[in-house]
Amino acid sequence: MWLPFSPDELDLDPEIRAQLRFEVVPAVGAHHDSVGDVEVWVPPYGFPDVDLSLFPRMTSLRLVQTLTAGVDHIAPSVPDGVTLCNGRGIHEASTAELAVALTLASLRGLPDFVRAQDRGEWRFGWQQALADRRVLILGYGAIGAAIEQRLEPFECEVVRVASTARDGVHAISELPDLLGSVDVVIVIVPLNPATRSMVDAGFLARMRPGALLVNVGRGPVVDTDALLAALTERRITAALDVTDPEPLPAGHPLWSAPGLLISPHTGGATSAMWPRARRVVSAQLTRYVAGEPLAGVIPH
Repeated sequence: MWLPFSPDELDLDPEIRAQLRFEVVPAVGAHHDSVGDVEVWVPPYGFPDVDLSLFPRMTSLRLVQTLTAGVDHIAPSVPDGVTLCNGRGIHEASTAELAVALTLASLRGLPDFVRAQDRGEWRFGWQQALADRRVLILGYGAIGAAIEQRLEPFECEVVRVASTARDGVHAISELPDLLGSVDVVIVIVPLNPATRSMVDAGFLARMRPGALLVNVGRGPVVDTDALLAALTERRITAALDVTDPEPLPAGHPLWSAPGLLISPHTGGATSAMWPRARRVVSAQLTRYVAGEPLAGVIPH
């Protein structure tokens, strides 16, 4: 199997470890001679670092275990008959932290404080609180639940929305009727044909005037032109950890859009990621060797 890190970092039972042969393949360009023999591939973390051209040469491949929650960057290239699993359990803590941080920073005006500090200005002003707000989590899966857990101490009400309804969770078909009743919308849906440009002009028009949109999912879930129009008209504010295009090029109008806070797709990139990644990979390899059902299987 190919790993992007040392197998010594994995917590495997000695009997399980003895049944696996590891090779460290950390980045693009590391085209090892064993490419035709590898059965399990854990690609490097990050979208540019996955060499999709390797797949036709991986004739023995049986399992691809990503370190990312989303798999839109790799799923179309995974050959038929190869199991694809996402990194469920790796990014919940980090991404949830960032979602709450972006929400608080935007509501409390922290970017303006930083700019004023750079100018040496003391600028007092009233800001919105997260307390008493209604927060809609769009994409209520593992990360959505982790976001709610971190919102609980802030005295806000959470509205949960997922692709299908279940106890306490609204179906996405109810979204048009919910958008006008909330103050913050946190987007954490995966990117697929159903969610691409989901946040369009109609979606934004239904949001309450002055509401905050936070996207920690995938950039193309939001229609960039529609968002720019809503921000320019100052109907809403937004905080984006992901953009379309991405990376956001210099001079793009999003950089200067009013009421917008941007972070560079850093939701999962924290010190919390690697311990969880090692635990997830260790548990998955244990299942694989034992012939047990795998976790996080994604149809493709």
